[in-house]
Amino acid sequence: MTTPLPIALDAMGGDTMPEAAVDGALRAARDGHGVVLVGDEVRLRALLAERGGDLSVEHAPDVITMDEHATDVRRRKGASVMVAMRLVKEGRASAAVSMGHSGATMASALLVLGRLPGVERPAILANIPTAKGGYAALLDAGANADCRPSFLRQFALMGSIYARAVHGIDDPSVGLMSIGEEPEKGNELTRETHELLARTPGIRFHGNVEGGDLLLGTTDVVVTDGFTGNVVLKLAEGEARVIFGLVRDALRSSLRASLGGILAKPALRAVAARLDPAEVGAQPLLGVDGYAFIGHGSSDARAVASAIRTASKMVEARVAERIATELAKLQAPAPGASRVPAAAAADDVSDRPNVRARRDGV
Repeated sequence: MTTPLPIALDAMGGDTMPEAAVDGALRAARDGHGVVLVGDEVRLRALLAERGGDLSVEHAPDVITMDEHATDVRRRKGASVMVAMRLVKEGRASAAVSMGHSGATMASALLVLGRLPGVERPAILANIPTAKGGYAALLDAGANADCRPSFLRQFALMGSIYARAVHGIDDPSVGLMSIGEEPEKGNELTRETHELLARTPGIRFHGNVEGGDLLLGTTDVVVTDGFTGNVVLKLAEGEARVIFGLVRDALRSSLRASLGGILAKPALRAVAARLDPAEVGAQPLLGVDGYAFIGHGSSDARAVASAIRTASKMVEARVAERIATELAKLQAPAPGASRVPAAAAADDVSDRPNVRARRDGV
């Protein structure tokens, strides 16, 4: 099953664009995913003609480069990432994917799509491969360097919804990143957040977890502030590269090692594929009123195709709509109060124009 609306791909943002964008989009299209390329129309159509491909193109005369400021999106409405977000806002695309300036992508999503009702701060969710063979959802992975306990509570709820909808986990567990398992360990933020999560309905709170627990898969979801989360994410990605480099060097160290490496190559390739960020392609920004995805600036065609596949899967799972519904329930008044009941509030948010257009495919 594919999404009824195409994925809007910012084909200009990133170090290897637009060539990697066009090649990745064509791969995704062959797998049945609808894609509209956003960027310099003349250049994109020339690349499509060279490759014998036929995809929709939405012209964008500008691009936010990696060395520019994220807030430039406010005055540069023609930037490719802004045009991609507007396609989602207008109901012409189901999601926006960009491998360009991550800050500009976040700023564009907030400026164009806005936040879901009740969301204080959106969060980047990173899928971390674990020793159990699946993924742990880490959030925030970089959107909010400074957080309050209420932010992390919403991250826990959004991460739980994502784990159920995308990873297929019926009752996901939530861990709070800290420096020890005991509730009193950590800084003021983690101690206060621990108390809050312990009494929050809608999540299965495991308690504090440490850095190693993330890779072990001790919990299905791990929440932390964006500063810590981004450091953890980049450390994990960097460590994987270093380890595989050490293994490669060791296998080249002697004839016997080389022969062993030939025998082990299929298994090593399988492990490398699981640890490669290109397998997921891009990470979702949860909490915005729509679907926005942020990829690596150095993404190749395989990563672009994976990002489109990841975006399609999340749209099909209706994660944003589920988040809106669950947050409405959390904010529902006590029985007997005069505010609108949670069910009615949930109906209202799921019928917002942005969400309704994506749901109905119009």
